[in-house]
This record gives sequence, C-alpha cells and structure tokens, in this order.
Amino acid sequence: MMMGVHLICGVSACDDVGMPTPGMPLQAELIPDCTAEKAHRAAYKSAKASDTIFVCIARHGQHWKVQLDAMTSSKPFIPDHAVKVLQSAAEALVIAGTVTTANVGADYISMWPIETEGKAREIAAAFHAALYGLQQLHAAVPSARKGP
Repeated sequence: MMMGVHLICGVSACDDVGMPTPGMPLQAELIPDCTAEKAHRAAYKSAKASDTIFVCIARHGQHWKVQLDAMTSSKPFIPDHAVKVLQSAAEALVIAGTVTTANVGADYISMWPIETEGKAREIAAAFHAALYGLQQLHAAVPSARKGP
C-alpha cells in the first residue's frame, strides 16, 4: 500500500538574487539573473549561506549564459558516472545548436550562448534539478565497493 505523497507547489526567491530553501531546486522563473556583478555576488553568497547549489543566468553579449556551481553546497560532489548523464544532456544541446559551448564537471556547469532568456532559464532549472537530484541520490545510495 502506498503512503500519501505531499507535493510542494513552489519556492520563493528574495530580490531576484536569493536561492531556494536548502535542498530545493529552483523553478525556471525563479532562476536569478546575475548579469550585474553585484547580483552575482549576492546570489552566490546566498547559495553558500543556504548550503545549496548555486545557479544563475547572465546576459553574455546579445545572448545568455547558464552557470551552476556545486561548491557552494557542502554535500559531496557527484561521481564520474553520474556526471556523464549531465555531459550527455549538454552534448545534446550542442548538437541541437541550442548552445555552442558547454562545460560540465562534478562541481561546475556553464553553457552559452543561448538565444533567449526563457530558454536559458529552462536549461538552468533543468540542470539545477538534475544536479541536485544526482547529488541526493549519490548521498542516499551507497556505491558498490570492489575488492576487499
């Protein structure tokens, strides 16, 4: 028999530069615009204080850039085999022409140029949720140890 499931319908951000409640990925419309250096510093500081993965979009010339940084979270980085999932998704965006440059590692993701702010928010939210989910899964499920 399945127990009841309670869904949280939303999160809030402060002054467009706040990060979510610890452990909650941001929805696309709440991804902070960190084009201004002051906004970037404030959002990064907020992520560190909240022990969450930093995520933002920023104007990059006439286009947009997505940035995520897991170093603001004290949780362990995801293992290499989980990073491959994120790399595969980023590679698909490059192949589709949605972005031309994508850097993906266990602790940092950046992608650019992205045509519209809306698409940048969509990509940022998806990668934020994926990175958060993989981080949680890695913490919850012990890895198989080989050998004695």
